[in-house]
Amino acid sequence: MSTTVTTKGQVTIPKQLRDYLGLEPGSLVDFGYTADGQVVIRPVKPERKSKKKPSRFDALRGSGKGLGMSTDEYMNLLRGYDEDKDDPGFKNIK
Repeated sequence: MSTTVTTKGQVTIPKQLRDYLGLEPGSLVDFGYTADGQVVIRPVKPERKSKKKPSRFDALRGSGKGLGMSTDEYMNLLRGYDEDKDDPGFKNIK
């Protein structure tokens, strides 16, 4: 297999080699050479992160703390139960 070097120094890796190495668009490769002068190309394996990717909600988690109300008090306030004491869903807050 042969390919041509462009004026920018770029080459196209033949499809057969891309498939063999498991290369896809955006894949990283490493070039090197052996002691006898052979040039080698190796796929760079992405490092596995030990931590799970943070959720977009992680930054908000716990942001409601310090409101000075219990969950029941807060929910009753949001639902308007303090305005209608006869509502069957109302819980007496002490």
